[in-house]
Amino acid sequence: MYGTAWKEGDTRRLVGLALAAGFRAVDTANQRKHYDERAVGDALADAYAAGVVRRDELFLQTKFTHLAGQDHRLPYDPGAPVATQVKQSFASSLEHLRTGTIDAYLLHGPSVRRGLAPEDLEAWSAMEDLHAQGAVSALGVSNVTREQLELLLERATVPPSFVQNRCYASTGWDREIRAVCRQHGIVYQAFSLLTANRRELESPAQCAIAKRLGMTPAQLVFCFALDVGMLPLTGTTSPVHMKEDLGVVARSLCAEDVRALAM
Repeated sequence: MYGTAWKEGDTRRLVGLALAAGFRAVDTANQRKHYDERAVGDALADAYAAGVVRRDELFLQTKFTHLAGQDHRLPYDPGAPVATQVKQSFASSLEHLRTGTIDAYLLHGPSVRRGLAPEDLEAWSAMEDLHAQGAVSALGVSNVTREQLELLLERATVPPSFVQNRCYASTGWDREIRAVCRQHGIVYQAFSLLTANRRELESPAQCAIAKRLGMTPAQLVFCFALDVGMLPLTGTTSPVHMKEDLGVVARSLCAEDVRALAM
């Protein structure tokens, strides 16, 4: 999946390059602080017009972000109830992305560090309404702890289909969350696989495996992620790396190498 965070004025160009390279899943958020969702939509329109891709060939994912995660460029009325904010943000996302439906709509992290606040459950309920209306195919949550995910699974009428977390090798690649995901049939989306694990990428052991397999260290991590059931995100700005990252889809590691990388 191609991640569009932190690209600012280069968002339209880079998303266009990613689509041309072959990416068919795009992640964004209606959070102008870190994303330019409208520019993602511009890139999609460019690609449609050029015949690069059709909407029905794409998986589009965006997010609702609570007020504390936003800056002054809000996609909703800050004084409105959270359920209304979700509906306003979603309508804005449809406009930005020039689509009538969203494939996956994520809660962009709970509003509290521990547990779930009433605002989180209100947001999820509003997201469930969008799902019931057919405007969203699947729901998800990002930046979540195991405790929070288990609480959401207890309270939700429509359970999350996706969890998106920053994935650290030092925690066994988010081992505890991934275990809950496996138990409940949730797809784990991993972001910052490279930037959060620079030390591990440079370790002699990983470099030796990558060299033996004729992979770059980045390719090795993405291949490992796929082999253990993750859906990796990459936000690379390099057309060469885009092609390299997609190239691992057809490859897999032996069980011994998976164990060596699993920490």
